[in-house]
Amino acid sequence: MDRFDKRDLLRAAAGLAVFGGLSPMAALAQPPKEDPFTLGVAAGDPAPDGFVIWTRLATRPLEHGGGLPMRTIPVRWEVAEDDGFRRIVQVGNALARPELGHSVHVELTGLRPAARYWYRFHAGQASSRIGRARTTPAPGAAPGQVRLGVAGCQHYEQGLYTAYAHLAAEGELDAVFHYGDYIYEGRSGVACLPINGDKTCFRQHAGDEIYSLDDYRRRYAQYKTDPDLQAAHAVAAFIPTFDDHEVDNNWAGRADQDGAPPEIFALRRAAALQAWYENMPVRRAQFPDRGAIVAHRRIQYGDLLRIHVLDTRQHRSGLVCGGGKPTAPCEPIGTPGSMLGAAQEAWLARGLAQPTRWNLLAQQVMVMPFLYPASRPSGRANEDSWSGRPDARQRLIRTIQDRGLTNVVISTGDVHKHHAGVVPSREGALDSPPVATEFVSTSISSGGDGYDMPPGWEGVAADNPQCRLSNGRRGYQVFDIRPDAWTTDLRVIDKVSAPGGRVSTLARFAVEPGHPGLHASG
Repeated sequence: MDRFDKRDLLRAAAGLAVFGGLSPMAALAQPPKEDPFTLGVAAGDPAPDGFVIWTRLATRPLEHGGGLPMRTIPVRWEVAEDDGFRRIVQVGNALARPELGHSVHVELTGLRPAARYWYRFHAGQASSRIGRARTTPAPGAAPGQVRLGVAGCQHYEQGLYTAYAHLAAEGELDAVFHYGDYIYEGRSGVACLPINGDKTCFRQHAGDEIYSLDDYRRRYAQYKTDPDLQAAHAVAAFIPTFDDHEVDNNWAGRADQDGAPPEIFALRRAAALQAWYENMPVRRAQFPDRGAIVAHRRIQYGDLLRIHVLDTRQHRSGLVCGGGKPTAPCEPIGTPGSMLGAAQEAWLARGLAQPTRWNLLAQQVMVMPFLYPASRPSGRANEDSWSGRPDARQRLIRTIQDRGLTNVVISTGDVHKHHAGVVPSREGALDSPPVATEFVSTSISSGGDGYDMPPGWEGVAADNPQCRLSNGRRGYQVFDIRPDAWTTDLRVIDKVSAPGGRVSTLARFAVEPGHPGLHASG
């Protein structure tokens, strides 16, 4: 899937012709005459010798098949050391297959470590926009700095993606961790927020709630037409994972929130995960297999940073009961179970045992316990977070403690708020010594313009000594990671309900590698 020369293309065409009764050249569709690069480009999952480059062909994104014939289409790609492509270092061919939504995933190798490259695609006479990405440092190298963006929760109907425009303008980023909720699954108009008092939603999903592979493909296509999202993808490699809305709200393991039989939900989950693979710049290692994806993986930046990308959805024990009348079989909060599954827990333990200056757990839902207002209908704990399975959280804490680690930082999303806090060492003792620092990034657009403090939250800060900050504005985070200090900037956008939202820094926190905890930083 990575590289094809002219003979490869002819062999592929001949193979298709055996089944279709077509001549070898006719088996490959003619390049489209309209612009096939309406969904932009992306890079992802960097390594010392390369990264993934991605595109997905679609001339009319919201039509069946993206407006393209159900044939394989050849695509050319180029990688250069400059944005003018005067120093091209690699070229190749790939096949955009209808079985994969006409997506293209090229795993580049042979590039220099810790270097910046530019890439682009061609189909016929059409050319894509130019993207750029950086490789990671060589194994054993000692980089002086790594700079990461953090973003996610981008409900199309609830706000503009202005935060992505500002993220794209942050300057040089080594990568962007996307914690999930890249799309939302609901039908048109159900969750959109009135803008400026107008009851009419200013942009809406196309179609009903999504269940089939074609449904998910169209939803991704609609999101990916956003120019600010495309701009963010074009300036840095993404390290993506998925949370719940890529499939269905609050799903866990083999269970959905509506009580569908597991074998029925498995069909929807398989379609959703295939669509996620098709639309993310991830490696062949994440290729769907029998309705599942190996989403957990590691990315290393020399001796400075090890990123453990976790999957807290596929391997959960099942649903934990929330407030109100459950609509699906669930277990009381606190019931013993798993967030990661035994195999992933063991994988994480092995990775944490290897020396590195900083360990980043890049995952989806809040690890630190958090007491919500007593007026919250579903209770004071978030049952969809690690607080729903506190025994799993204690196993994670013991893993960190058993290895004597004081350098663990956790990056999280999901709750549409900025939080900065720590994971206490003892369950039920929020002021016990911390074992890790956690930064929860707010949403790109989910929740509309947001607020500094929601009504009824006046006593929440006093109830949560482990959490230094909570804020419900939209935005993203930037990690500046150095050997002696980790600095996190919490960016907020003043509005997403209209164009022109301005960005500012809400707060800056520093973490020392030998002392889990937060220090206010200028």
